[in-house]
Amino acid sequence: MAMFDSLFIRLTSRRIGQDKVGNTYWEARSRRDTYGRPMRRVTYAGAPDPTTVPPEWWGWIHHTTMAPLDQNAPRKAWQKDHRPNMTGTPGAYHPLGHDAAVGQNLVPGGDYEAWTPGR
Repeated sequence: MAMFDSLFIRLTSRRIGQDKVGNTYWEARSRRDTYGRPMRRVTYAGAPDPTTVPPEWWGWIHHTTMAPLDQNAPRKAWQKDHRPNMTGTPGAYHPLGHDAAVGQNLVPGGDYEAWTPGR
């Protein structure tokens, strides 16, 4: 984020909180959006990547919740930690048999029979 943007946010907004990744969340003191709600912003800890905003803060930044969800609340067994979008990285999901799935390539053959017209 440009230095001017960061300075502008700090001067015109109040700090609401920070997530586990280090992103900081702000609410404008006087600026309003088209619905009359205070503008909400995020300053990213690293590169500006919106996929790093966890669900606890996503609802707040989009005015779905009035306050951010408790980050320290006990989690259910089925809840996983938030991960940013991994598309285009070595950590991206590749199903079994995909060319990029290292060590999992399927051997062609088996019960596959190509369709032939007129059969």
